[in-house]
Amino acid sequence: MIGVIGAGAFGTALAVALGREGRAVTLWARDADHVAEMVRTRANEARLPGVALPKTVSVTAEIADMAGADAVLLSLPMQALRGFLAEHPGLNGLALVACCKGVDLTTLKGPTALIEAACPQSPFAALTGPSFAADIARGLPTALTLASSDGETLQHLLSTPSLRLYRTQDVIGAELGGALKNVIAIAAGIVIGAGLGDSARAALMTRGYAEMTRLALGLGAKTETLAGLSGFGDLVLTCTSAQSRNFRYGQALGAGKGFDPGVTVEGAATAKAVSNMAKSLQIDMPITNMIAAVIDHHITLPQAIQALLSRPLKQE
Repeated sequence: MIGVIGAGAFGTALAVALGREGRAVTLWARDADHVAEMVRTRANEARLPGVALPKTVSVTAEIADMAGADAVLLSLPMQALRGFLAEHPGLNGLALVACCKGVDLTTLKGPTALIEAACPQSPFAALTGPSFAADIARGLPTALTLASSDGETLQHLLSTPSLRLYRTQDVIGAELGGALKNVIAIAAGIVIGAGLGDSARAALMTRGYAEMTRLALGLGAKTETLAGLSGFGDLVLTCTSAQSRNFRYGQALGAGKGFDPGVTVEGAATAKAVSNMAKSLQIDMPITNMIAAVIDHHITLPQAIQALLSRPLKQE
């Protein structure tokens, strides 16, 4: 049995994709009323409308139902992960796969470091890469990165004909690629929302990728990981599609419009965490710093754009 914790769009999509292949999946949601509705309708219309749950997917509000799972996918918001693991020590010992992207604001750690600290007896991995829940749920071809020191068993367990997983042992690089691209996606959304054009977006993505690589290499990641699915691949997807919540959030900022506060935007918290991290490491990350400052209302958007355009000319 495969457990999926978190019945948001992405967690539900993973459960559907795996269940469609005949695998037994247990999908956990915190809200008992939400669980009851999914059991009654065999769907999660609130999070992933128009997609039926396969017969092999069971839904529960009891964390104890994860006992004995071959693997448990943690599809939770990044800033909720640390508290959730502390709240449920019974997960210790199960194989845990982080499906969230970001950096914890309090500890400045990535998801697998939080798992390792809270569940020291658990094998752990990170599942990341360019993907939208709707595509996975519909069975459209998707390729992801599975980052683990020894992920071959998990790779075969979690792969399907349309959901291809590629292994890497560079957990740091895979996690940072997934986290940092959300920050750059906010910036790309701002560019489009402010009417600065596609050429400016291309430049922003290129300089953002350089920024991502600089920090990742400084923390011990490998260049090829950032050039792969979890870095460059995810960056392209989230900076060019309105399906990306981070891009839409940035687009709203750039256009001077409001954004639904109920929608999780992982890149907003990550920008603040990474900006603090980069400053302590003395790594230059001007785009990330500007995004963090704009979100915290320390500077205006026009001031941020002017500051970036006024940086010294130099060799690429």
